[in-house]
Order: sequence, then C-alpha cells, then structure tokens
Amino acid sequence: MAPREAGGTGAVAGTADTACTADAADTPDKGLRETLQQAHTLLQGGFLTVRRDTVGLPDGTSATREFVVHPGAVAVVPVLDDGRVVMVRQFRYPLGQVLLEFPAGKIDPGEPVWHCARRELREETGYTAREWARACRIHNAAAYSTEGIEIWMARGLEPGPQALDAGEFLEVVAMTEDELDRLAQAGELTDVKTLVGLQWLRQWRRGEWSLSWQPSPES
Repeated sequence: MAPREAGGTGAVAGTADTACTADAADTPDKGLRETLQQAHTLLQGGFLTVRRDTVGLPDGTSATREFVVHPGAVAVVPVLDDGRVVMVRQFRYPLGQVLLEFPAGKIDPGEPVWHCARRELREETGYTAREWARACRIHNAAAYSTEGIEIWMARGLEPGPQALDAGEFLEVVAMTEDELDRLAQAGELTDVKTLVGLQWLRQWRRGEWSLSWQPSPES
C-alpha cells in the first residue's frame, strides 16, 4: 500500500486555490473567510500564474488579493545508513545566493506526489530509496501563493547517476544533523522546507513524531 498522501486520496497537492473560491455562506470560520467575486490573471508563465482577484470580505466590503498559483512541490529528507542526510547546494536567482536545501521539485501535471518525491530524489542526487514515509505538508508563502510542499522521508539509499534537467546545476553534499542544527542556530540555514524537514528528522529520531514507512515500488 502506498504511503498516505495529502487528503488521503493520492491527489496532487497544491494545484487548486480552493481557499479563494469557497462559498462562505454556511461554512466554519465564515467570520474570517473571503469569497471570490472576480478573478483576473495578470501573467500566465511557464508553470506559474499570477492573479489579482477581487474578493468579498466578512464585513461586506471588497478588496484585492495578488497571488501566485503554484502546482505544488515535494521535498525529500534522504537519510543515509550512517545517519547523515543528503543535501543539495543550489543558486537561487531571486535571492542571488546559493542555498543549502533538501532535494525538492515541483509536481508535474497529474503526477502523484509519491512519484514526484522518488523522481526528484533520483534526478537531483542520483539516489534511490528502499523505504519512504510521508511527513507533512507545509504552506511556505500562504499570504501570496497557493504553493503546498509535501515533505517526505527516505531511507535505505542506493547511489546512482544524477539526471538533472537542462539548465539545472546542483552540488550534492552529505551532512550530519548536528551540522545542520549549528547552521540553523547561526541563521545560515534559511530555506523553509529544509528547516521543517530538519525538525521532522529530529523529532522522529527522538521518538516524538511517528512515521509510517513503506517499501518503494521500485524495490
């Protein structure tokens, strides 16, 4: 049986901006909810859409909301047999700097989340994993993006060749939990999905948070 995915249905995460279209008439939190009055697309990019919607507020007035529609993504916490984790260093153009991150990537249209996790781990690092477990889903920029990132854990790693996309340049490194903790404390580990993945790794190893491990279909 495949590990549980968001919503328990295996649906692709992060593809629908349902919060913008929900009918607030008879729903919980109706004193907080905003309802779509008019949708307006500002830009349709290669995989991102920028919108400026007019919404109805709980007090009966209207406002505009500018946000990015994102297809969703998956991040993987790959645990080596010696306890270290596999990381990637990648230049992030919007920030103008190299970030240390867990392997991650966007979900392709119609792609199951677990498949995306296995694909991104293999493409970015060359590793495959014998076992997988879903940790959580995060919203890393809820004020201006629909993006949801699924965080998965992987263990029983086997090395192999990378299969990077055209124009993708990564450096693969292995680090200990203590090394990552020191970077986080120093403010040098700033990627949100990586900080949350590190928290899951720490809490799982301490027995505070549980994971349901399943064998990879490729095993």
